[in-house]
Amino acid sequence: MDLHESITNQTDVTFMVAKHVFSKEVKGDTNLVLSPLSIQIVLGLIAAGSKGPTQDQLLDFLKSKSIDELNSLYSHIVNTVFVDGSPNGGPRLSVANGFWIEQTLPLKPSFKQVVDNVYKAASESVDFTNKAAEVVDQVNQWAKTKTNDLIKEILPRGSVDNMTRLILANALYFKGEWNEKFDTSETTDHEFYLLNEGSIRAPFMTSKEKQYVAAFNGFKVLRLPYKQGTDTRRFSMYFILPNAHDGLPALVDKISSEPGFLNHHVPFRKVRLSQFLIPKFKITFGFEASNILKGLGLTLPFCGGDLTEMVDSSIPENLSVSQVLHKSFIEVNEEGTEAAAVTGTILMAASLTIEKPVDFVADHPFMFLIRDESTGVVLFLGSVMNPIAG
Repeated sequence: MDLHESITNQTDVTFMVAKHVFSKEVKGDTNLVLSPLSIQIVLGLIAAGSKGPTQDQLLDFLKSKSIDELNSLYSHIVNTVFVDGSPNGGPRLSVANGFWIEQTLPLKPSFKQVVDNVYKAASESVDFTNKAAEVVDQVNQWAKTKTNDLIKEILPRGSVDNMTRLILANALYFKGEWNEKFDTSETTDHEFYLLNEGSIRAPFMTSKEKQYVAAFNGFKVLRLPYKQGTDTRRFSMYFILPNAHDGLPALVDKISSEPGFLNHHVPFRKVRLSQFLIPKFKITFGFEASNILKGLGLTLPFCGGDLTEMVDSSIPENLSVSQVLHKSFIEVNEEGTEAAAVTGTILMAASLTIEKPVDFVADHPFMFLIRDESTGVVLFLGSVMNPIAG
């Protein structure tokens, strides 16, 4: 399978996860931001340390044919997509993978090679038996550092104890300036219509410049490019706006059920808009991803039995995933976008085309995402139900 196909499949998984998070976690006017990519990277690492039916289930969930194919995909993402572009005038990016292992357990050489070479993960031996609280502090400090202080805690108190054997974590960070910044003096309050009923006033950005917008059946797509560096990568933010004020849930269903949706709905041409308004917003969102993953059929990593390819141990233990914790942040304003995500996984020892002028007024719930145009990789996505709710 070629890289383009792998990324298309990975994006389909991204939308599938997002749909389930949207349906299970979003209540009322709750805003949402997450990075399924961050979760997938951690699952890829777990897949590399598993065998048998558990590995098969992980590969099936991640829509990948083999561990080699998965390693190749995530190696490309770690080493190419997330290379910092700021020295070349592009967005600031970083990816970090961390690995904390019980000090009495050595990593298997084959797994250590994947950890070191594919995922570039920093591994550290720790004392879960006597210093569990200290390890929680250490992981949270790591998350804070790797996300430029945007996410200060990923592991809650009490989430680690003397039965913990491994913690795997991924952190992503993105900061990009718009290619054409918005004039702050043009930002004014407008009505934003909530999903069910009522409305609020929120600050909206605007511009008289032409924009990349395309209208489709029932929705419109806006693509806002970020300032590009001298390398080949091009990052954009997409706003996917249903025509109907209450159309977002149905649109999320449509996006997640059509393979390759994004590739077929990219606005390539700049058009003049009769009216152009998008709200500023800032969102922090966290959730326990385990139940979402189980609900999507990924159950075996949580049962134990096949996670045997990570550590060498004279006393065989059944390792199982006990928790997958995810937290994301995004801020969108006149300058650009700053976003970060952290996924932490705890493994325990277990007994088991537009022709006429249109407008683009995002004055009701919509979906957004950040994408690397050169590869198609989606870094972050979410939904805005109430732009002033945070």
